[in-house]
Amino acid sequence: MRQIAMYGKGGIGKSTTVANLTAALSEQGYKIMQVGCDPKHDSTRMLMSGRFVPTVLDTMREIGEEKVTLDKILYMGYNGIRCVESGGPEPGVGCGGRGIITAIGLLEKLGGYHENPDFVFYDVLGDVVCGGFAMPIRQGYAKEIYLVLSGELMALYAANNICKAVKRFGERGQTALGGLICNSRKVDNELELVEKFAKKIGSKLIEFIPRDNIVQKAEFNKKTVIEYDPDCNQAQ
Repeated sequence: MRQIAMYGKGGIGKSTTVANLTAALSEQGYKIMQVGCDPKHDSTRMLMSGRFVPTVLDTMREIGEEKVTLDKILYMGYNGIRCVESGGPEPGVGCGGRGIITAIGLLEKLGGYHENPDFVFYDVLGDVVCGGFAMPIRQGYAKEIYLVLSGELMALYAANNICKAVKRFGERGQTALGGLICNSRKVDNELELVEKFAKKIGSKLIEFIPRDNIVQKAEFNKKTVIEYDPDCNQAQ
């Protein structure tokens, strides 16, 4: 079982990238679980035909932790992908990162990993790498880290901050940076910028995803690109 955390600045297209990646892997016959680790709880939406599934924290608040069962927090999405959303506290109350700690702990306690999926993806907000948001790597759940970024300044800035955290935990032998995925924003010299950044941090660019309106068309139809138009260039 490969456990992978995908980090990136909010609004960079990380969740769209992760959902399309898990959909593609599922088409290749792999068993997948995707865990949304963001209070917005929209990571798995396109895998669930546009549905926002109940979050772990909301379910716990409504019925109490002792009454939560696996079928109340884990949902079957596109092509059998197991979907979980950690959720977060009410706006202005508590730490958003705590939802990740609680959700993954409960998922483990209830046997969410027992079917031994081939891949588990943690889709993590990466604007601020606080203790909670770093939890998948700090606790050793995710052994591989990939960063979704663009050539925009703030995306590179956020990616650099995340790299500092990954390096800190990597020195303890807990995790490793697998590489960068550029979700293009059509910034001038974007490919060159991101490749230079990758070299500076001692990593590599795994993929450069061109900007394409097919992504918005697919989302309008509540689907990933893989499901909406599997033969298009973006799906490939």
